[in-house]
Amino acid sequence: MNTQAARLKKSHLMLFLSFFFLLILTVLMIPTKSEAIPAFARTYDISCVACHAAFPRLNAFGEQFVENNYRLPNWKDSTVKTGDDMLALPDSVPLALRTQAFVQAREAEAIDVETGDTISADTDFQSPYLIKLLSSAPLSDHISYYFYAIYAEKGGNGEVIVEDAWFSHDDVFNTDISLMLGQFQVSDLMFPRETRLTFQDFMVYRMAGLTYDRGSIFGYTAGPVDLSLGLVNGNGISDNSTVNSPGYKRPDHLFDNNHGKAVFGRIGGDIAGVNLGIFGYSGTQKNATNGGTAEGDRDTDKLSYGIDLSGQIGYKTYWFAQFLQNEWDEFINIGTKYSWFGSFVGVDYIHSDHWAYSFLYNYADANDLKDTDTVYEGIDINSVTLSASYYFMRNVKGVIEFNFDLLDTVDKSGTYWTGHLTGENYALVGFDAAF
Repeated sequence: MNTQAARLKKSHLMLFLSFFFLLILTVLMIPTKSEAIPAFARTYDISCVACHAAFPRLNAFGEQFVENNYRLPNWKDSTVKTGDDMLALPDSVPLALRTQAFVQAREAEAIDVETGDTISADTDFQSPYLIKLLSSAPLSDHISYYFYAIYAEKGGNGEVIVEDAWFSHDDVFNTDISLMLGQFQVSDLMFPRETRLTFQDFMVYRMAGLTYDRGSIFGYTAGPVDLSLGLVNGNGISDNSTVNSPGYKRPDHLFDNNHGKAVFGRIGGDIAGVNLGIFGYSGTQKNATNGGTAEGDRDTDKLSYGIDLSGQIGYKTYWFAQFLQNEWDEFINIGTKYSWFGSFVGVDYIHSDHWAYSFLYNYADANDLKDTDTVYEGIDINSVTLSASYYFMRNVKGVIEFNFDLLDTVDKSGTYWTGHLTGENYALVGFDAAF
């Protein structure tokens, strides 16, 4: 990268960092009012603080609410009185919205992997960043549903994306075994990405492909130990194929694109106040071609395994950590196994009703994927994120966040434009609300 251009970018970033410090002070002085509350709070006439230490982070009661199949014991009090014991309709459609809007100054650019053509925006108004419609309610003594759709995300206005969408049963055939069926994130067994306080993501989950998929999860609690076992298609949620084996299209679709299913599981429990989990995932993925920009037609073995730890210090500090080893057999070249490691460590400090602070460290070493002339060289990450949230109301917050990229940038070295070509420093300010 041109040295003078790099220095100019760094000077621009420092200028914008100063600008955002001033901007957040101005934002926090603006009086903001909101009378709307999310769906669960409306249903049970309770404050969001009952389940959230600081929206969207769950507290112990919120985690218990989830474990109780997203309901309180008095859930039938909010159903229509029809006189029919075989019908439990919510007295109103349980809906909620989550919206986000940000302004961001950044170094990272959009680079075409094949041509090197670059789109750059040092300052970016990201509004709306996200508009999400959510719904959830119990349907019987043991069955609940959860659903949300994104109506605008990252500039994709008019594109509806369904992410979480599932049914859950908390006592299948009176065995105390729970079942979830539908669309969900595999990584939710460890740390749900939707409840993090930072804008920055838990990057190893995305890099390892352990986010959204379609399938089922069985759960069982044996004393102090929680057991979970899941099966998913293993190809995410974006692709399907029309059934046309008779030579003419049928109305049905194949959501899967391989013959096998991915199996995963977690064993977890509390040890001396620390929640410890052991996770494993075994499945297949299509091989990478064209520098990693396209899928091939070979099914290659994929293995992920690791540990997660979390705990609480006093009533205000929550900490968490994930360590994940990944083995991708013959993912690029036949006869070669590719190993890489990723992790993150975070701390959330709930200072008061109005202030919450977060620290997040993301690390990944592409290891065997380095120097493969593919986009997977970009798995390398070493960044520190500092975030502060100011809560105007329980469900409305202002956010200011800074991400510091600790990796050096590299020059193009192969056929494709891959690797850490630009820095990933950013400064962000904005709003996040649920109502």
